[in-house]
Amino acid sequence: MPYRAPVREFSFLLDKVVGFSRVQSADCFADATPDMVGAVLTEAAKLCDEVMAPLQRVGDLTPAVLENGVVRTSPGFADGYKAIADGGWVAITADPDHGGMGLPLAVATAVNDMMAGACLALQLNMLLTQGQIEALEHHADDALKALYLPKLISGEWTGTMNLTEPQAGSDVGALSSKAEDNGDGTYAVSGQKIYISWGDSDFAANVCHLVLARLPGAPAGTKGISLFMVPKFIPDADGAPGVANSLRVVSLEHKMGLHGSPTCVMSFERATGWMVGAPGGGMKAMFTMMNNARLGVGGQGVGSAEAAYQQALAYANERRQGPADYDAIIGHADVRRMLATMKAEVFTARAIELDCAVSIDMARATGDAAWTARAAFLTPIAKAFGTDIGCEVAQMGVQVHGGMGYIEETGAAQFYRDVRVTAIYEGTNGIQAMDMVGRKLMDGGDAAFALLDEIEAAAEAAKSALPDLAGAVWEAAESLRETTEWLVAQDMTARFATAVPYLRSFARVLGGHYHLRAAMAEPDGARGKLARFYIARLLPEHVALLAHVRAGDGGLMDITPDDLAA
Repeated sequence: MPYRAPVREFSFLLDKVVGFSRVQSADCFADATPDMVGAVLTEAAKLCDEVMAPLQRVGDLTPAVLENGVVRTSPGFADGYKAIADGGWVAITADPDHGGMGLPLAVATAVNDMMAGACLALQLNMLLTQGQIEALEHHADDALKALYLPKLISGEWTGTMNLTEPQAGSDVGALSSKAEDNGDGTYAVSGQKIYISWGDSDFAANVCHLVLARLPGAPAGTKGISLFMVPKFIPDADGAPGVANSLRVVSLEHKMGLHGSPTCVMSFERATGWMVGAPGGGMKAMFTMMNNARLGVGGQGVGSAEAAYQQALAYANERRQGPADYDAIIGHADVRRMLATMKAEVFTARAIELDCAVSIDMARATGDAAWTARAAFLTPIAKAFGTDIGCEVAQMGVQVHGGMGYIEETGAAQFYRDVRVTAIYEGTNGIQAMDMVGRKLMDGGDAAFALLDEIEAAAEAAKSALPDLAGAVWEAAESLRETTEWLVAQDMTARFATAVPYLRSFARVLGGHYHLRAAMAEPDGARGKLARFYIARLLPEHVALLAHVRAGDGGLMDITPDDLAA
């Protein structure tokens, strides 16, 4: 079944579940009228369905390759990217002063989700450029902004982020790349970076690398890291790509999936770069790019899950097997269970990502610290749960196909192979959970409790109409509140030992909240039925998850490496 971007689903979530109308009421987003947003989603869906989705299998079967130092992209990717750039889709949230649309992040999140479902390998290119645009808008000087932002926003140039090194992994502070002052406002950047998605292509006029490196004499750790713009071609006096810079693609990684997205090992050999932000401010600048990128990666998980679900649903409706009274395998209870689980989980993860985006938009519109804290708390949940669900729904899609799911020709396995890395990059999901129970609970749990207040208030308001569903959601939120109160009193060892189940339990309860809101909007239709399925069958998992949290680090850290090897 060809992929179809779920525009109606986004419209329902924005209008009925996550309160997008608050964003539309803000002066800075006055142009984001219902008609405008509807038109944007419809046009984006057309691009996804007609241009990007046909490239999904092409990228997997005909991967990007490195030939004579140049990356050759998959057939059709150049035309697909041109359609994205020409449509202005790279620039959805970018500053209009440099050619962007200036639309809310919630709209961009919906568009990026759809594009990830259509062709994740190609969508990743755009997501990286969007992150670089944001970092430059916040941290670059006026000269760099004037030169780079119009080219990135138009899609003529593309952007990357260069953090990871072979010896450092997730410990960015252990990087060894260095930058030396050339005395003319530029720096000589040297070092090797790995896992650089879209580090090169044959369709971008220039590839702009944001590179983390250390100045001579800078302190160890993250405080000594600075950020540099290092382009593939050094712009000439007119701002056009000029001479080649001293950098190269050493090799392409041989990956489990995402074959259409070239993941490069990059070497910088005294390459010319310009500092972005202040000396030692590299991580601050890069986190501007990474935080919204984490939300974007969560959306990649959700979009991939949507595509896997659509294919599994189509197969289940077509495949004839079993008793004669079943028209297709969708008549089997277990197949029905898997499909309902997939749909309910996609709805939950998508609602979390959109709610997070709305919070970021409201923080920008109001300057209210409460919105900023809400967005910060939801971000690791959106990233980790969104990508976990991407993996789980994709593997469930294989199961719905049965033996045919294990056969590559059906394409079901590709969804799992492609999405699996999203739970790893932009900070592994374990790191997201540790961030949530560490930095995001440093306020004593205020942001968490504020969210739980919202959930309980909504459940109270729904009790007269849907008492069974509302009561279950309220009780789950109260259990989570009690465990959160316990958790904030624990030391970091105990918190980190239970971080992953705590994040998952919070996502479970949020899911109950969003499904309840959906059921209140459409109590007797499909959404009400799906809410009952989720609240009766999936929400109760929070009980076991909270029991795991309450165990703290007891019995875990006592298990030694020798015990594990026994």
